[in-house]
Parts: sequence; structure tokens; C-alpha cells
Amino acid sequence: MATAVAQVKGVSVSTEMADDIFDMAGAGADFSSDEMQMPFIRIAQAMSPEIKKSDAKFIEGCGQGDIFNNLTQEYWGEGVEVIPCYVQTKYTEWVSLDDGGGFVGEISPTDPVLQQTTREGSLETLPNGNEVVKADNYVVLVKSGDGSWTPAILDMKSTALKVSRRWKTQINLQTITHPKTKKIAKCPIFGNIWKLKTVEETNKQNQTYFNYSVTKVGLIEDADLFTQAKTLHVSSSKGEVKTDAPEQSQANPSTDTDEVPF
Repeated sequence: MATAVAQVKGVSVSTEMADDIFDMAGAGADFSSDEMQMPFIRIAQAMSPEIKKSDAKFIEGCGQGDIFNNLTQEYWGEGVEVIPCYVQTKYTEWVSLDDGGGFVGEISPTDPVLQQTTREGSLETLPNGNEVVKADNYVVLVKSGDGSWTPAILDMKSTALKVSRRWKTQINLQTITHPKTKKIAKCPIFGNIWKLKTVEETNKQNQTYFNYSVTKVGLIEDADLFTQAKTLHVSSSKGEVKTDAPEQSQANPSTDTDEVPF
């Protein structure tokens, strides 16, 4: 008689083994948010360490234009489905690379100093000479290869901000009609599934790089998935999900941007 098989995060195990795992569910794995790192979704550009074999961040098989998870190292060459659950616009201050570079701190969106910046190319400079970077940080659920949905941060900055503006507009226009009352309501941000892909673009210096493209897949139809997205939205709204980039204390965004040329 064949032994029943269960799936544990993409790995097949016997029912007996699954029973043992469920008996010890979560044992020793309860960590606070301060002890864990939220993965980030990024695009592999020509200078990305993820495509350099000599780099510790190298991801086997990942190539230019692929979207990847910096923590799990999963990557997608043909795009990936995501559910946006929350978005927050952040402004961060950086010492210019000419002065050694480095993260200074976060600037409040209401700080008057943001009205005193000067722009040169893609760089916004503060009166003190430091750079300021604007980013739309999306808290999303990402569909993995095994069909599961996991939280991640999708930070759109530099040239990706124009994609973010279009995406926000699309999200704002989504509506749903109640099947019984026929009333029309605006969908919550987490009501739809979207497909992230990459496209080649050219900057003013005639240099080619990869940027995001976003298309709607459709409404979430699975009740459990909707609940998962709603829960992530609520926790993010309460500030329980950190959206700070992991490399903030290490390098300027200008060295890790969505506009790195081939």
C-alpha cells in the first residue's frame, strides 16, 4: 500500500513525517520582527553582484533583467505575480559618493528641506550637499515557484518611480461590483494580483538598463489568499513591517539603482 505524501514548502514528505512536524509546529522559530529581515525584490542589472560569480551574493542562473528575491535567492526570468498590500513613500539622506558615501537617515515627507533641493540629472541634492533619494516601498506578497505566497518589499526608486506612479493610478481605478446588490466599490490595494516583468529602457546618456512593467492579472479569488493579503495590509499599516532597505548603512542608492547601464 502506497504511503500518503504531504507537501512541506515544496518538499514531499510522508504523512507520518508531516504529523510529527505539525505536532512541533513553530517550535523554536518564534522571532520578533527586530530579529528577522524582510526580503527585497530587485532587478538584476549589469553591475549587480547577484550575477557575478566571484561575489558572495551571486545567484546561480540569474541573469540581467531577471527579478530576484535577495534573501531566498529565487529569481524569475519571465516575471512574477505579486499582490501589493501597502505602500509607503520614503525619503532618505545620503552622503555624496565624492565625500565618501553612506546612509545618514530618513527625512520626513513633511520636512521643509525637501522643498530646497536642487536637481542635476537623476540626483537630488540637499542644501548641505548630501543626496536625497525618494522611493515608493511596496509591501507585497510574492508568488514563489511552489505556489506559496510570501511577504517581501518592492522598493521603486529612480526611474522606477514613473512605473510606480502608473501602478498607483491603476490600483486607484480598480472597482468591484457586488454580485447581489450590484453596488460598485473601489477595490482595496490588496484586492488584485499583478504581474511584474522587466523591460529595456534607455537613459539620456543612451545607456540601456532594465525597468519594471506592471500588468493586472485579476481579482483574488481564493479566500485564504485574500485573508493573508488583508492581514499583511493591517500589520503594515500599523508599522509592524519594516520597509528599510537592508543595505542602507552600506552603500549609496546611486551605486545600486534601477538605472545601472549595460
